[in-house]
Amino acid sequence: MKAAEIHVEVAPELALFVAHGRRGGGATPLATDGVSTLGHVVESLGVPLTEVGALVVDGREKPVSHIPADGESVTVRPVARPQRIPGAPLRFLLDVHLGTLARRLRLLGVDAAYESTDIGDPALAARSAAERRVMLSRDRGLLRRRELWSGAYVYSTRPEEQLRDVLDRFAPELRPWTRCTACNGTLKPATKEEVADRLAGGTRRSYDVFAQCDECGQAYWKGAHHEKLEAIVREALRTRTG
Repeated sequence: MKAAEIHVEVAPELALFVAHGRRGGGATPLATDGVSTLGHVVESLGVPLTEVGALVVDGREKPVSHIPADGESVTVRPVARPQRIPGAPLRFLLDVHLGTLARRLRLLGVDAAYESTDIGDPALAARSAAERRVMLSRDRGLLRRRELWSGAYVYSTRPEEQLRDVLDRFAPELRPWTRCTACNGTLKPATKEEVADRLAGGTRRSYDVFAQCDECGQAYWKGAHHEKLEAIVREALRTRTG
């Protein structure tokens, strides 16, 4: 196929991925080789396909496999919210840079696996595929790996904003206080005797209500940080209910 020139308009929500010279409002001309798919063209602009909703060509939605023809006008829209992930329960995988977000998702009862060491993009993508987890990352290169099962870019560097964005985008079911923030296991009520070997003397004297992780054995009680955690939970529930 011969080379083509198309006009591409990227939604404002996706402008941060595009080079500064292409961030002006409206459609901008773009030369293509006539054989690359629309998905490849969009990625060449810097936009991960995980962030793309509809691709509209001359007013009609087209798949990423569409090969643009000369003169076509393309609109790149963001993912519709809430985003539905078909084919598996909604579960997440977070890379090494998102530990605080992982702990806050777990606090809310959301299944959030987390790699505390840098195992590399291929291994992360492979785990996403094997466990059918949505990969959350700020690494655009990772989100472009074809073996990913699903993925999403984390737009902010601030944990509170990251949490709001993930909850808004995916609307996961919230079940606060049911997951271990350390390992993502499930929590069960525990007696003081069952967790006694994990408690300091002051804690044993001051608290009577405990929970324990089924997987790692971590013990939980309403300690000094509980008020801060309660505030995170209240804000998440308030946002969910509008």
